[in-house]
Amino acid sequence: MKITDIRPTTVTVPLEAPLRHANGCHWGRFVRTIIEVETDEGLIGLGEMGGGGESAEAAFRAMKKYLVGHDPTRLEELRFLIANPTASLYNNRTQILAALEFACLDILGQKWGVPISEILGGRLRDRVPFASYLFFRYPHPETGAGEVRTAEQLVAHAKELKERYGFTSHKLKGGVFPPEYELECYRALASALNGDRFRFDPNGVWSTETAIWFGLQIEDIRNDYLEDPVFGMAGMRRVREKVLMPLATNTVVVNFEQLAANVLDTAVDVILLDTTFWGGIRPCVKAAGVCDTFQLGVAVHSSGELGIQLATMLHLGAVIPNLSFAADAHYHHLADDIIAGGKFQYENGFIAVPKGPGLGVKLDYDKLSGYQELHKRLGPYPYDQDPLRPGWTPTIPNDRWADPRDGRRPTNVLL
Repeated sequence: MKITDIRPTTVTVPLEAPLRHANGCHWGRFVRTIIEVETDEGLIGLGEMGGGGESAEAAFRAMKKYLVGHDPTRLEELRFLIANPTASLYNNRTQILAALEFACLDILGQKWGVPISEILGGRLRDRVPFASYLFFRYPHPETGAGEVRTAEQLVAHAKELKERYGFTSHKLKGGVFPPEYELECYRALASALNGDRFRFDPNGVWSTETAIWFGLQIEDIRNDYLEDPVFGMAGMRRVREKVLMPLATNTVVVNFEQLAANVLDTAVDVILLDTTFWGGIRPCVKAAGVCDTFQLGVAVHSSGELGIQLATMLHLGAVIPNLSFAADAHYHHLADDIIAGGKFQYENGFIAVPKGPGLGVKLDYDKLSGYQELHKRLGPYPYDQDPLRPGWTPTIPNDRWADPRDGRRPTNVLL
């Protein structure tokens, strides 16, 4: 079997409301690049990568001269062909490799008639637990619905998600407002949903002193972990010395060299494995094995997925024995998806692992085409900018917080 073609398609899929984060905002939509890898046997494997547009599509088209004629079963050779670590000093292709690995594994599963989880050693669980992923949100630019800015709005939103999807773990994305204000919101959330579990993530924009202070204030809460309170291994070690809860990261341990450094001089207790950031599902399984050896916790990270990448997260969660915590997913913020049959469904806070061959998902080509046209109309958006704070950028550590009293609705966010 040989690869005969690679087709990238960039899409824009709307969100329920713009999602605010420490470095900017998701401007009411996700932009993703969908990959189709075709073989001489007529099988088509699917992949997905964050971002998109002309540059991402050009990068995948450039892969044709590397991969056309290549056997999709030879995944290790494919890894070195695309992302040899010394060559990648000059052209970081990790996320490109991940999308292509998803597609090749999808092809193999279809060829052999088994789900990817069976190729990776066999599933240990048939469904994967998820935490709610709570954001401070701007109102929808047209309807004004969906704002999360106050503690009362946050609690109401979390209760609605719990009622609708069954979440019992809750993650709050912070780093937007002053830490004192976000502490009030987090404590209100924990009080309102007493008995559930919680986690907080300011995306690494605090000083170590602020992170230590914040960690000491929340020790009475049932915390899964405090995620990336500061940026950098040294800062994480300083915080870890002073707070009692586990620290987690998806920013300072995202490859095997960093994982080794963390094992030798521990800064982080829980490694959040992202199938895109680590270069595929297989590297995440390997990393989970290293974490198992050294008794580090593991969870599955979300980087703004549509259904294809969510399927990779589900197959990963199905096969690793040391999945210590509920997975993250932006998925419930999406208004729609590009997979056939519509969005994956939550049940009591879980999503079932696909049982079909390969990834177990197929494209809805009408939706793919429609959201491709939407991307062409709207274009990309600056992930690292806030629509109501033009020219703003956070420092590290940050002291340029948004004002929680500012209730304006962005009108320059196109949907």
